Parts: sequence; structure tokens; C-alpha cells
Amino acid sequence: MRQKPGTRKSHGEKVVKDIRRATRKQYSTEEKIRIVLDGLKGEDSIAELCLRESIAQSLYYSWSKEFLEAGKKRLAGDTARAATSTEVRDLRRESRDLKEVVAEQALELRLLKKSMIADGEDDE
Repeated sequence: MRQKPGTRKSHGEKVVKDIRRATRKQYSTEEKIRIVLDGLKGEDSIAELCLRESIAQSLYYSWSKEFLEAGKKRLAGDTARAATSTEVRDLRRESRDLKEVVAEQALELRLLKKSMIADGEDDE
């Protein structure tokens, strides 16, 4: 399949893109909240805020939308949250243990029923 002229990237461009991706700043949750709240205060324009924080305006608006949606869900009473990996692991372990208990009790019940049927047949 042929590529369009000018779409093929040189090795150097790929290296630069990979370096930019690897050195891109990762914002913590607290930093995102601070930036969104600064924008909501309205002391500076969003453009000035984004320039000062070195982020794209589209990124600010995306964070702002997520922030406001989360607040709306929380105020509506939606308290569901994502479980942590340790919580998931603990719940899976508990589920497995409970299934084992149910299986053991089902087997015990079956054995008791068989013994009762066998005892009943002997009496007749």
C-alpha cells in the first residue's frame, strides 16, 4: 500500500516524538484540580492560565468537564468508585473461599440425603 507524499516520517522525527512523549509532564490529581479551580475562579482568562501552566486549552476544558461531571454525580448520590487492585484481589479471594464452602455444604447435603434414603429403604 502506498503512502501519500509527505506522510512518511523520518527516523529523526520519530525519535523526537518519542522523546517528547517520554518527557511529557504528568499532572497529579491535585494539580489538575488546582488548575481547574483557578480557571473557575475567573481571575485570569483560560488562555492565560493555560499558557502559565503550559497546557493546551483543550486539555483544560477536558479536565474541567470531568471535574464538573464527577461533582454532579457525587451530588446526585452516586458514590460508586473504582475498586483498587488490592480490593479486587481480596474480593476474589473471599468469593473463592465462599464458593468452596458452598461446594462443601452441597456435597455434605447430598451425602446426608443419600444416607437417609438408604436408611429408609432398609426399614421397609
